Amino acid sequence: MKRILFLFCVATFFVPLKSQTVQAMISFEEDIYDFGKFKETDGKVTYKFEFVNTGGADLIIQNVSASCGCTAPSWTREPVPPGGKGFVAATYDPAGRPGTFRKYVTVISNSNPGNVRLTIAGEVEAKPKTIEDDYHYAMGPMRLTSNHLAFGNLNNTATAEKQLEVINNSEKNVEIAFQRVPDHVTIKAVPALLKPNQKGMIVATYNAPKRNDWGFVIDRMNLTINGVTEREYSLVVSANIEEDFASLSPEEMANAPVINVDNTEFNFGKIDQGEKVEHVYVVTNSGKTDLLIRKVNASCGCTAVQPEKNVIAPGESVDIRTVFNSAGKTGNQNKTVTIITNDPKKSKLILWVKGEVVKS
Repeated sequence: MKRILFLFCVATFFVPLKSQTVQAMISFEEDIYDFGKFKETDGKVTYKFEFVNTGGADLIIQNVSASCGCTAPSWTREPVPPGGKGFVAATYDPAGRPGTFRKYVTVISNSNPGNVRLTIAGEVEAKPKTIEDDYHYAMGPMRLTSNHLAFGNLNNTATAEKQLEVINNSEKNVEIAFQRVPDHVTIKAVPALLKPNQKGMIVATYNAPKRNDWGFVIDRMNLTINGVTEREYSLVVSANIEEDFASLSPEEMANAPVINVDNTEFNFGKIDQGEKVEHVYVVTNSGKTDLLIRKVNASCGCTAVQPEKNVIAPGESVDIRTVFNSAGKTGNQNKTVTIITNDPKKSKLILWVKGEVVKS
């Protein structure tokens, strides 16, 4: 009996030792590689990390993931037997990424440990900038830094100025003028006549009181170049116009209107594509003076019916009906209805319409 017990103990001692020796083991010759300094114009660079399976079982690479800007396009796909060799190739794309970099590639396998991190590093010399790099938008013989004059947030009492850089990219003189300019925008080219390769500015002034609108608004106008305009000679002007409450006294703030809504989110659940759903939001003035509904605007796919009245007395309520049309839409939907009022603490209220549209 003692002999049997002794043999059992010996067997149980050697079993785990044997199980440890039959594991795969990935051993890289190096886990860091520095490309040194190279030019952005040289294009993608690749280094092949080589490894040996120093374990006692077949090694299988299950996945390779890379950090931003780095890819691992190839690695040994077939099982690597004990003593066999394999590789993981890491590629770095320097396009638009001048300067030093340090990126990582994670190798996941049946080895112990299961995750190994490889590192590539280097320094990218920026390519010389071209006119196209600095002036992204082409308009005939000219190039511009942008085709959008974005004025951002503007008080309804304010005026603001924005500028765009332009260059005459041709061998002839270019004369710049403008068409379809809205009344609330004044715009000019400085200078109006650009000689070959000469730089200039487009200077625009936005008059928010003249725009007489609320929220995010967009206008479009056209350039004429040497008296000619084309479809692509278009400039976009945008602003987000907000009410100026800076002049309100503490007493006026205490007696200001206060907007409340019965719920800020309507979830219609799951509907078939093509169905329409409706919801009514109840807006109440909980303040002490009239609440003015300046504007109601819905995002694409939603329609918000204007309220019956835009002046809500203290304690009164008004319905805002919203219709969502699911035609042409699938998947999760997140639409908004924006209400702009004269509530100084919450002048913009966003309501949500959510749900899922499935193909019937």
